[in-house]
Amino acid sequence: MVRVLFLILAPIIVLLTGIAAWFWPPTIYMFVLVVVLAVLGYADLFQRTHTIRRNFPIIGRLRYMLEAIRPEIQQYFIESDTNGQPFSREQRSIVYQRAKATRDTVAFGTKHNVYASGYEWIGHSLAPLHAPEQPPRILIGGPDCRRPYSASLLNISAMSYGSLSTAAILALNGGAKDGGFAHNTGEGGVSPYHLEPGGDLIWQLGTGYFGCRDADGNFDADKFSETATRDQIKMIEIKLSQGAKPGHGGILPASKLTKEIARIRGVPMGHDVLSPPGHSSFDTPVGLLRFVARVRELCGGKPVGFKLCVGRPVDVMAVCKAMLATGITPDFITVDGAEGGTGAAPLEFTNAVGYPLLDGLTLVHNCLVGVGLRDRIKIIASGRVIDGFDMAVRIALGADLCNSARGMMFALGCIQALRCNTNECPAGVATQDPRLIRGLDVADKRTRVANFHGNTVRHFLELLAAAGCTAPEQLCREMIHRRFDDATINTYADLYPELASGALLADEPPARYAADWARASAERFNP
Repeated sequence: MVRVLFLILAPIIVLLTGIAAWFWPPTIYMFVLVVVLAVLGYADLFQRTHTIRRNFPIIGRLRYMLEAIRPEIQQYFIESDTNGQPFSREQRSIVYQRAKATRDTVAFGTKHNVYASGYEWIGHSLAPLHAPEQPPRILIGGPDCRRPYSASLLNISAMSYGSLSTAAILALNGGAKDGGFAHNTGEGGVSPYHLEPGGDLIWQLGTGYFGCRDADGNFDADKFSETATRDQIKMIEIKLSQGAKPGHGGILPASKLTKEIARIRGVPMGHDVLSPPGHSSFDTPVGLLRFVARVRELCGGKPVGFKLCVGRPVDVMAVCKAMLATGITPDFITVDGAEGGTGAAPLEFTNAVGYPLLDGLTLVHNCLVGVGLRDRIKIIASGRVIDGFDMAVRIALGADLCNSARGMMFALGCIQALRCNTNECPAGVATQDPRLIRGLDVADKRTRVANFHGNTVRHFLELLAAAGCTAPEQLCREMIHRRFDDATINTYADLYPELASGALLADEPPARYAADWARASAERFNP
């Protein structure tokens, strides 16, 4: 609407002020001002680099004026994300700089109080190494996988078409294609916009089975196999829960439901699309693993895993017992954190449900080590991965690779307007309004997504080399430190103790795990 009004009103106002200046010379200054603003506005409308300026000519420039003076006022602009946790403009600015491939160094030393509680750092070596020129790849696929996938250290976390716009999906998958990393579809199904650019896909199966559901909303094996056997789909992820709303089904407001999205998802128009809280294909740990095996066979032997935000340790241990009982293991487990998630959710679920990522990641890693199955299963950490240090922390705690949603959204041009659930995203990222989507230039943002990925991985590898490590798996918990007060510093090894291999199978499991391990059953959740 702003674009249309400007296109209509600008020439009219220029003409009227020009006539006024002709008959009343003192108004010449107003005429000059109007001409300058009109020229700036048309420049905004037809440039392709800044979405906000394309969608909101002249007005959108105010944002970039404030951004230009950010270093001087940064301390007054600490924002909060939807989970009520601090998220600094410094981090968001770094994402923008790396996405644009501009200088991403900072001046005048650290912006953090290194003596404040919560300050974290990685210990560097006095014999640092050179970072490898080529990032290592992580091979995902256990003993039952016939078509393992060689994954990047950093990939795009689950965000559905419907929640995101057509242009955003095209740019994300195009960036994945250019940068050689994977794009998780989210639970909304595989759309033409996921397939068109040709980037690697991880198809997420949520509780609604969108894209492979029958008339009653249950899993349809034939529909699933028809899509899952496409070469472009490299892995299948069964979503048990997510960080944005653990224990709650997905939400797509009716205001964002178009006829095309309804057709892709297989749902009726006119209503909010609400995924069930749990799966209809299984309701026990053994059932989950049998479903994993079934899905793996239906997709032609590709890697199959599941995603969860940890809720109860006993449920994680129940799944481990089911692995031992059935001999079936997933090829990967994606661990999300309660602080993560870009999706819309009720306030109580965003703020007060689920384990934070570092705690949940540690628990999953320790349980797999404790039952002797860690070497068969890769772990993907998903939740607030913004920079190379975030990757280093998660890999030190046991992850093999990472997913990022928020960072990738910033690379697309997200400004954290927090309008994702209203269909009014001004950046054209989380909306189905064609007037707003038009401002997001796919070619430009595709390049930025690839740049953000490449530069973030490069900085992670530089951190790795600074710590004296030649491979990500050499990172360990002793290398990450956290300050608690002036006199107390702990390493992650102190904060998150690691289990010995097979420790849960011993006659006396570690005390911290013993009660939950005794209660856990392969035959049921919620014992």
